[in-house]
Parts: sequence; structure tokens; C-alpha cells
Amino acid sequence: EVQLVESGGGLVQAGGSLRLSCAASVLTFDDYAIGWFRRAPGKEREGVSYISGSGGRIYYADSVKGRFTISRDNAKNTVYLQMNSLKVEDTAVYYCAAGSGYGSWYPTRPYEYNYWGQGTQVTVSS
Repeated sequence: EVQLVESGGGLVQAGGSLRLSCAASVLTFDDYAIGWFRRAPGKEREGVSYISGSGGRIYYADSVKGRFTISRDNAKNTVYLQMNSLKVEDTAVYYCAAGSGYGSWYPTRPYEYNYWGQGTQVTVSS
């Protein structure tokens, strides 16, 4: 079983930065694409950023492009989401998820991710 643990959330002022981490307890971490999703009150779950197992392919939602950066350190079994220039609209619970069997690509739909973390709260104040 794959366990995912998010950390790094918190309260920050608009314009500030946070760095989220997703640590995985899996032996073959580079077999797994990782996605970051978020869910804000009253809104549907949104795919924020995805990264393939090797890190060679990356996706950003238009709402975060240019502000967020996803990266992974497979030696540490960890994926990061650097969030800069945070906006109040970024307030949400952020989840990381893992999916295997996608080779050099990443899945784009939530049901294609087999394992999910518990989430970490990000709150951006005005």
C-alpha cells in the first residue's frame, strides 16, 4: 500500500509563498506520476499540477501557471509544490495523489490516481 503525507500548509498573506511537500512510502517512487489537487469551499475539486514519474512532463492549471512550480526528488520520495504570489483564491485544502502505469506521462483525471493523501490546508489572507 502506498502512503502519501502532505505538509507545508498554513496561513499566509496574499503575495506570500508556501512550499508544500508530498512524501510517499513506496519503494519504486519513480513509477508513480504525482498530482496536486485542491478543493475550496463551494467549488469542485481542481487539478492544480501534475508531474510524470521521471519529472519529464509537467502540467499546470491556468489559474496557477507562472506562480506555482512542481518538482520531485525521487531519491527522497518527495514531490514539492512551490507556491508564490499567493492569492486569496488559492485558499483550499491541497491533496497529493499518486498513479502508476503511465510511463513517461501523467494522468489528468482524479479517478486515474489510485492513492491520496489526507490533505493540507492553505489559507491566504487579504
